[in-house]
This record gives sequence, C-alpha cells and structure tokens, in this order.
Amino acid sequence: MTSSTFSLGREGAGDGSFRRQESQFRRWVSDDPGAEFPLEAGRYHLYVARACPWAHRTIIARRLMGLEDVVGLSFVDPIRDSGGWAFSGGEYVDPVNGFAFLREAYLASDPGYEARVTVPVLWDRRSGVIVSNESADILRMLGTVFDALASHPVELYPEPLRDEIDALSDRIYDNVNNAVYKAGFSRNQEIYEREVAALFATLDELNERLAGRRFLFGPEPLETDWRLFTTLVRFDAVYQIHFKCSLRKLIEYEHLWPYTRDLYQWPGVTETVSFDEIRRHYYLTHPMVNPSGLVAVRPADDFDEPPGRESLG
Repeated sequence: MTSSTFSLGREGAGDGSFRRQESQFRRWVSDDPGAEFPLEAGRYHLYVARACPWAHRTIIARRLMGLEDVVGLSFVDPIRDSGGWAFSGGEYVDPVNGFAFLREAYLASDPGYEARVTVPVLWDRRSGVIVSNESADILRMLGTVFDALASHPVELYPEPLRDEIDALSDRIYDNVNNAVYKAGFSRNQEIYEREVAALFATLDELNERLAGRRFLFGPEPLETDWRLFTTLVRFDAVYQIHFKCSLRKLIEYEHLWPYTRDLYQWPGVTETVSFDEIRRHYYLTHPMVNPSGLVAVRPADDFDEPPGRESLG
C-alpha cells in the first residue's frame, strides 16, 4: 500500500481545531428476549487495527474475558491509504465477507454512509450489518453482556463503581485519549497549546492518583484503566513526537510509567501490542503531519522492566 492521502475533512473545523466525528452505529447486543441483536456465540465479529488505540481496547477486552471462541477477529492493514482501512492480503484478510475495504461493511449497513470509516467495528454475521462502531460501547458490551459466554470473565465494570468509572472515563477521553489528536491535528497555535496544557494537567493528576494505588480504582485494572492504557502505551513512540505532545515524556512520570508497564505485562496483554504497526500507521498515514514519511525510531524505553507496584492496594 502507498502513503495515505488522508485529510481531516469535515473533522477539521474552521478555527483550526480537530473535532472528532460521532460514531453513527450505536446498537447493542442484548440477552433480552426478542432483542434485535441477541447474545449468541459465533454470531458477532470484530474488525480491528492493532495500530488504533480505540480498536486496541476492544482487542484487550476480548482477550481478558476469554472470548476468542465467541467473537471472531480480523485485522486491517495499518497503512491506511486513500481507500481507507483495507484488507490487503496476508494476515490482513476478511474471512467473513471477503471485503477488500472496511468501507464495504459500512455501505452494506448504510448505503448512504459518507463519514470517515473507523475501527473497531462489531459486525453481525447473521443480519450482515454493523452493530456498533463506537469503541466505548463495544468495550462495555464485551465486559458485561458477553460475560455469560466468556471462558474466564473478569469484572471490568463493577456495579458499585459505575458512576465513578463513567465520570473518570469521560474525563480521560476528553483530556487524554482524544486530546492527543486534538493537539496533533490542530492547525492553530493557540488551540494546540491549550490542548497540550489540558492533556498534561490531566496526566499530572492521574500520576498523583496512582501514587497510593496500583490501578485507577484499586488493586485490579478496570475498564477505565484499559481505556487509558491504549493511549499511554503509544505516548512516547508516537504522540510525544508525531503529535507534538512534547511537554513531558511518559517515562518521566514517577507513577504513570510503572503503571503503564504493569498493564502492559498483565497476562494476555503484551501480545496485543505491536509497536511496529503502531509506528508505521501514524508516521505513514498522516502526510499533513509527517510529509517526509519517515518513521521515527522507537524510544529506548523498556516495557518489560518490572513495575514494582504489586504491593499497592
């Protein structure tokens, strides 16, 4: 595949800011009687990219829950060209529909779809349509609705903490997950600096939160931790360089850095991370940010270094 001609399109606002589009498919798998998308093993399939942090959170949830035999998985090529996310062959194929481009799934679900095609996609093999293309919803479904079919379910969204989880996840989305994009795609110096300031103010607060606890809510990682992790694991290799989130590096944070390593080393998670695909995707897919097409050398950080956080509650 060739270098992308990707542009911000309608997500590039007139004031120079980046405004992410809303996900248009927000339907749910349910175990309720008569549900449009009933809970069934083998019925649903995930289309994902290893490079994408939004898709990565769903890959992790599928692995943590033990849903490999319940929900199928296909990867798109990390290099997105003018045709969008593609099944280019080799390990990037669609065994369900034989699509060449992920856009075909969107048009099968809505022939008038004109917005940007995104991953992840939760596909219903029975009806041949997209259930959801909203990563937060898919993550939530995998951790709750699919619990009954999981081979080793874990609690990602415990009832007593749900209000707190939702509040912190929303804040992390706006000031961390999406903030790196709002900074990196900004075309206005003032807006860029404002987004970077908000990003690092939030990272500073999260660093302090983690001073006395192993994970964001206690001794076990929950949904919010994995939502944060997929940004942090990409931070120094991509966002700090490519998106100019340059105030500090992740490895300079006393607590956030070992916390990220702790999550990276969590059983089943390391193999979901592909730094090669992550770096190739970002540096070769945004020519308006990186016109040279050079892929930055990966920073000399050691994600395998013991985090030393096991004693924290």
